[in-house]
Amino acid sequence: MNRPRQPRRDVHGIILLDKPYGVSSNSALQRVKRLFQARKAGHTGSLDPLATGLLPVCLGDATKMSGFLLDADKSYRVRIKLGIKTTTGDAEGAAVAVRPVAGVDGPRLLRVLADFTGQIEQVPPMHSAIKQNGQPLYKLAHQGIVVERQSRSVTIHKISLLQLDGDLVEVEVDCSKGTYIRVLAEDIGEALGCGAHVAELRRTRAGPFDGAQMLPLDALEERAKEGLSCLDGLLLPMDSALAHWPDVLLPDDAAYFLRQGQAVRVSQAPLGGWVKLYTRQRRFLGVGCMLEDGRVAPKRLVSCIDG
Repeated sequence: MNRPRQPRRDVHGIILLDKPYGVSSNSALQRVKRLFQARKAGHTGSLDPLATGLLPVCLGDATKMSGFLLDADKSYRVRIKLGIKTTTGDAEGAAVAVRPVAGVDGPRLLRVLADFTGQIEQVPPMHSAIKQNGQPLYKLAHQGIVVERQSRSVTIHKISLLQLDGDLVEVEVDCSKGTYIRVLAEDIGEALGCGAHVAELRRTRAGPFDGAQMLPLDALEERAKEGLSCLDGLLLPMDSALAHWPDVLLPDDAAYFLRQGQAVRVSQAPLGGWVKLYTRQRRFLGVGCMLEDGRVAPKRLVSCIDG
């Protein structure tokens, strides 16, 4: 017998999920969506099933802010296993090369890590969601097909060595969007002459969000037993994803015309760039872009004005 469909709600906000090990980002997203009975939900950058940590889940109109979090810098804590290169660049893959780990000490490792700081080139791995001729690379990889990939520039803002214990290295990485940590680990292993793969990976920051406010799935499931209002109390406001952006407050008449899709003139506004838009009562309207003539053009407006 089919179970009745759960009613869906228009609920808006952001949950900072601590994604568990062994669960795909989409599966975690769907579980959060069901718990909140949300009509609409999206996440802000996939984590591999074997990775854990910060996965911001946007509900309702907050999904309009998700693209800005996708573009944000990220931080990771990584355990790298030296001496073994795998088919996937992580612990899930089969070993394809095993080499001795010799002469890898703290000073040498720090020199190698310094070489990977700044703007670097990375070749995306075959086990990735990048599409070639409409086909995700990971599907080709599962068929044993390897295709040529174009390198891309990413920025490693900082790599901090946390621990070196034999053939295990633990580092913290601050990086730009689009950085493949598995590729970084493999390239570090090649630079050391022994090969390497990611043994453990945990995301600790995404844009303005850090791990301090993360909530595990089981904690959300326990809170759900107390009712939807208790769950809703955990939501962060939509504009928290853009905490570092300047604010623009609009008088009522300007807010009205802006919500009709018109650019409006504002006083004492920043020159150029993205801004957060509010009414004079500090109700969030969405995001806009400052024009050279002192007007602000609406770009992503929320349908439910956030109080």
